[in-house]
Amino acid sequence: MRKFVFILGGARSGKSSYAANLAKSYGKRIVFIATCIPVDSEMKKRVKLHRKFRPSTWKLIEEDIDIDDALRKVKSKCDAILIDCIGLFVSNLMAVEPNDEKIEKKVWQVIKQIKKRSSDVIVVSNEVGMGIVPDNPLARRFRDLLGKANQILTQNADTVIMMHAGIATIIKGEKDAAVK
Repeated sequence: MRKFVFILGGARSGKSSYAANLAKSYGKRIVFIATCIPVDSEMKKRVKLHRKFRPSTWKLIEEDIDIDDALRKVKSKCDAILIDCIGLFVSNLMAVEPNDEKIEKKVWQVIKQIKKRSSDVIVVSNEVGMGIVPDNPLARRFRDLLGKANQILTQNADTVIMMHAGIATIIKGEKDAAVK
């Protein structure tokens, strides 16, 4: 693995746009792993907007729960791999897996595959721990699982960038580490 950059931020913080622009700076051969499988018209519109910001030359892999397998299948030489986003990945896993420890194990499997890559990897996730405590068990479970996933990812990343209202702040790694 060359470099693992983890980008974290709240809703509409600019994390996906920042990640896409960062990936563009790595070169033209980008593999984009999308964890969102749109199931309703509103999500389909969101996906369509996200696609406008990605060059059509990028290879797209849509994978909602087996990111580790998607990473394993990337055989071709690429300049970087962009995974967007871990929040949806955890949410997708929660829909099919009632055991929190198994979900955490899936996050570790993603880390294992990231470490095997010879190309740079950029991962995007939502920060959900800065708001109020949710009022229902399912939302609290999501917050806790995603918080744990984010901790695992930040501990293993070379660079961690926190997005606030479109402004990137490097919270781990060297200041120039986010730009190739």
